[in-house]
This record gives sequence, C-alpha cells and structure tokens, in this order.
Amino acid sequence: MRIIVISGMSGSGKSTAVRALEDEGYYCIDNLPVRLFKRFVDLIGKSGETFKGIVLVADIRGREFFKGYESAFQKIRSAGHTVEIYFFDALDEVLIRRFSETRRRHPADEHCSVKEGIRIEREQLSGLRHMATRIIDTSEFNVHQLKDYILRIIRGDEGGNPFAIEVQSFGFRYGIPLESSIVMDVRFLPNPFFVPELKDLSGLDDAVREYIVDKPLTAAFIDYFFPMLDMLVPAYQREGKAYLTISIGCTGGRHRSVALTEMTAMHLKTSWPSVRTIHRDIEKGKQ
Repeated sequence: MRIIVISGMSGSGKSTAVRALEDEGYYCIDNLPVRLFKRFVDLIGKSGETFKGIVLVADIRGREFFKGYESAFQKIRSAGHTVEIYFFDALDEVLIRRFSETRRRHPADEHCSVKEGIRIEREQLSGLRHMATRIIDTSEFNVHQLKDYILRIIRGDEGGNPFAIEVQSFGFRYGIPLESSIVMDVRFLPNPFFVPELKDLSGLDDAVREYIVDKPLTAAFIDYFFPMLDMLVPAYQREGKAYLTISIGCTGGRHRSVALTEMTAMHLKTSWPSVRTIHRDIEKGKQ
C-alpha cells in the first residue's frame, strides 16, 4: 500500500491536507501512537476494504512519536509498503499570524509565547524534516490553493499544470487577502450599490456588469490594467511561483470587484488555461 506520513509545523496546513486526502479516497488517522503504526497498516491490509492508501498524521502532539518513528517507518517499508513523508512548513511570521487569527494555543508548550513554541517545535521536528521525502512550504498558499496543490502531488500531475492563477474579489471593509500577489483597488469606479434597482444584485448579474462596463472610466482602466497583467503574469511565472493570486477589491466585495474579477479571469484564460475565480465577500456585501 501507499503510506503517506503527514507531519510538520503546527499551523502549516496539515489538517487541510488530510481533508483533501480523505476526499480522494485515503484512509486517514490522526495522532496514532508510533508503536501501533505497523499493526494498524497490517489490519487495514487484511480488512478487505479498498483504499488508495493510508495517511498517518504524526506531529509534536504525540510526544512518544519522537522515540521510535525511524524504526516504525523501517518496519512498514520492510513489509513491502511505500512510505512517503510530507513535512509541512511555513515562515515563522506566517505561523504566528495564523495562530493569532485562530487564537489557538501552540501545542509545544502551553506556558510560553507562540514564537517560543515555534522554536521548540522546529527543534523537536528537525530530524523528521531531514528524513522527509517532500517538504511543502505553505507560506503563500490559501486553503483552496493548498488543497489543489496536494491533489496535484498525489495524482502525480504536478508537471502538467505547473502555474495556476487565482483571481478573487474582496471587500476592503473585510480586509485585504493576505495571500495576494497583486492587489487592485477599483473603488474609484461608479458604485452600483447606490442605484436602487442594482443594489440587491451582484457583479455576477448582467445588469450590474453592463452598468460598470458602460462607464468610460472602466474602459480606460481596462486598457491599462489588462496589458499590465499580460506583462506581469509571465514575469511571476519565470520567478518560479506555483500560484499567482490577483485580488480585486471594492468597498463591500459584491458589485464592482466581482464584475472586474470575472472580466479579468476571462481575459487571462485566453493565454493561461488554469485560471479560477473566487468571490470571497460576495455574500457579506449584502449587509
């Protein structure tokens, strides 16, 4: 069987990866004692159940894990199984920000700061990181991008789609998306929110889109913005980025940014097939 061990830093996206693998048909189990690894793999093999493979999540929460993981992996490999170790990581400042957003305690030590907890965790996981068959840096990924990236690895089609572009709309009142590579503010355009018959619609509706597109200022903006993207996107690809996130914002993220996001994605798709759109705040913008 294909055995995937997921480990790495707390807050680096391991839970997102596990959910993606469960949806893909893998049997996932979290925080299993290391002495039970081989026994568990044997039981699954004899159960008659059909799985694409097994995912074992092991990290700093299982203190016992660090005493015997090398031996456990060797026993599984000796039984003829393939063992892959995926180590998830991110920049310290990114991990600190994620803990701040979720208000979770760091599992390394309940009585120290998050920064100190990260230092302790890095130290304890250094040996496993060195053994990893793949290190996945999630610093620039959002949840959707990370899930997509994991599935590309698992399916073995990384080389078939090496550069993905995400165009998303957002509302400035809810904050700028932190994963953005390019941010464009379109609050200078006339706002359909103040047109009674358009207020309750969104930028996905023809009437709103036509209202925005018909403005001379919109046409002038597009004449500058699209050629700029045509220059920037290949430059980002040459720098080796796997993902490029273009975020277009208006006040509430429901009208102008949505319409311009759809138009921008349509333009980019003529040259870049792997373009997806996300409208982060479209429902919030009703308020």
